[in-house]
Amino acid sequence: MMNGNWTILKHMAKLYDLAMIVASFVLATFLLNTPGNAMSLKEFMAMRITLGNVLLFGILLLCWHNLFILCGLYDSKRLTPRSSEILGVCKASILAALILLLAAQLLHIQMVSSRFVTTMWVICTSAMIAGRLVAGSILLVLRRRGRNSRFMLIVGTNERAIEFARRIGTHPELGYKIVGFVDDEWEGTAFFEATGHTRCCSFAGLAEFLRHNVVDEAAIYLPLRSFYEHSAELVTLCEHHGIVIRTDPRIFRLRSHDSTLVDLDEGPEMITAGGPASVLPGIVKRAIDCVVSAVLLLLLAPLFAVVSLLVKFSCEGPVFFRQTRVGLNKRLFTMYKFRTMIADAEKVQDKLLAMNEMSGPVFKMKDDPRITPLGKFLRKTSIDELPQLFNVLMGEMSLVGPRAMSLRDYQLFDKDVHRRRFSVKPGITCLWQVNGRSSIPFEQWMELDLQYIDKWSLWLDLKILAQTVPAVWRGTGAA
Repeated sequence: MMNGNWTILKHMAKLYDLAMIVASFVLATFLLNTPGNAMSLKEFMAMRITLGNVLLFGILLLCWHNLFILCGLYDSKRLTPRSSEILGVCKASILAALILLLAAQLLHIQMVSSRFVTTMWVICTSAMIAGRLVAGSILLVLRRRGRNSRFMLIVGTNERAIEFARRIGTHPELGYKIVGFVDDEWEGTAFFEATGHTRCCSFAGLAEFLRHNVVDEAAIYLPLRSFYEHSAELVTLCEHHGIVIRTDPRIFRLRSHDSTLVDLDEGPEMITAGGPASVLPGIVKRAIDCVVSAVLLLLLAPLFAVVSLLVKFSCEGPVFFRQTRVGLNKRLFTMYKFRTMIADAEKVQDKLLAMNEMSGPVFKMKDDPRITPLGKFLRKTSIDELPQLFNVLMGEMSLVGPRAMSLRDYQLFDKDVHRRRFSVKPGITCLWQVNGRSSIPFEQWMELDLQYIDKWSLWLDLKILAQTVPAVWRGTGAA
């Protein structure tokens, strides 16, 4: 559930390198195992594989993997020149090749000759470098087109903050977009403004700025000793919004955080304030979202067709209801549902506000006059929610997560701590849905959402999905 994708890419790089080691070993064996001649495919397939050989290869593979980690191949190279990254790969693979050659001499592995090791090194190193160049090029193209972007706020306007912004700006492949600087007037303000940068707000206006702008990360470049109390308040505010903070985690006392070395050279450390930062479960969660949503969309295609016809002919207006909703870190997206109300339902809502039966900023009525007869059935059975599977497939939502809020409802939030629910992707179902939906007061609803974020795991997601089916069947709290 970590907000960034850089850790996922790091683990993908590890898996890729392991695959290249295995592939280069097999290819070198195929080409050079027979003295003087390349091995035929039949001979290669007929090679005897013993348990001892498998264990030995597994140990060597583990040694190479750990050596690559120690050599820093998986530390972030975002601000490192491409030539330095390639040189680092060559150095690490040379050390690995020397270890393999030494092991072969000590253990008398006849097939692993110096020629074999050289061939394997060339293949493996070339593949590792090529993989990094291709991945870097793809990420660069995507990020220049605005995909996979991270919006960063810099707190402070001193020289270190300006230099940090300069390094970010000269590397578009990072995917970072600086949304602004936060600071009060001080003796260095004139120098800061002379660099061409501007302040987006003062410290006093930061809370309001965060409420209305997309911010994924906040890098704090204040003198922490003299600004300790002020910085602690800023960190707490960012925690309420679920924003990743770049600073030293040992200075502050956060309720929950995951500290990892920052992916920017000479930068501060990173705190994920809000929710676990597990990498592998996060990858699995997204994989489940993609597979399940794609399969359900295919299986439910006949139902979609029938419901579309019924909606079209039962009431004038479009088949699908499209509405701007607030997603991950307040990104706006268009959510899809089957239309269950009259065509101008949103315009009529203002006249019904006095009849709202839901506490807080959310509007709900059990007997809403805007709902069509067919719409009541679609809501009771939650069939109207099924088009959100398209949002899940596109990555704007997840199968499980806090309910996507409309822009109107979000703007009526009066507690920053509730905005932490937007630090994860919204979902079709969550604890709120399986515990009564509209029958639950707003405050309890928010507590359930924050509880989901703090206690998230794949097991919790699976449990919620399993509980959703009987909850929908009962129709409890549907409105």
